[in-house]
Amino acid sequence: MTRRALATLPHRVYDDALTLWDYHVLRHAPRRSDVGIGLGSHDLGVAEHAATLFHEGRFELLVFTGATTATTARLFPRGEAAHYRERALELGVPDDAVLVEPHARNTGENIRFTRRLLADSGITVRTATLVCKPYHQRRAYATTRKQWPELDVHCSAERITLDEYMDAIGDADRVVHMLVGETQRILVYARRGFTIAQEVPAEVDAAYRRLVSAGYVSRLVQEGL
Repeated sequence: MTRRALATLPHRVYDDALTLWDYHVLRHAPRRSDVGIGLGSHDLGVAEHAATLFHEGRFELLVFTGATTATTARLFPRGEAAHYRERALELGVPDDAVLVEPHARNTGENIRFTRRLLADSGITVRTATLVCKPYHQRRAYATTRKQWPELDVHCSAERITLDEYMDAIGDADRVVHMLVGETQRILVYARRGFTIAQEVPAEVDAAYRRLVSAGYVSRLVQEGL
């Protein structure tokens, strides 16, 4: 455990958070695809990783998708996708290789609106790389398989450990809250028909329930909605 995480998290909490992290990080093998889809969030590292993949030749077209939400309005006042695009251009991605989808406010809209943008632009894609936060990979994949089932899709995220991510965010507690919320969404969103169902191993479910009982509930959604 890093010194910062050790100073702020009990060992049991850290261990359970690591179990959730390992569940959500898919570690898909890298491959070429027709398009990279950068999913907006609070994490500018998504845009940086997308730029790296572009320069590695993983795709020749990049779509950034995302409006602003309550958690990103101060960071990205012009919209998540717009700020992502600006960062990618700073890192050498050509302007004509980037499309912006500025309206999506959740992962389902990220996928549906990107699909519509590409269709309206006359661009046919059969394969895609979802570029997202490390712990968002499983839900992003499950959402795409539901919302765009004919698309051959895989995920890519910055290769970073939980410890490194907690240090980068600067708030280990916040990361635990986010991991708990992400795990709940795997369960709830499949029941609502937003995503395909994902197997949740017993040890992941147990870690999730312990963290909920410990009070890591700020990112939970209301299940009755």
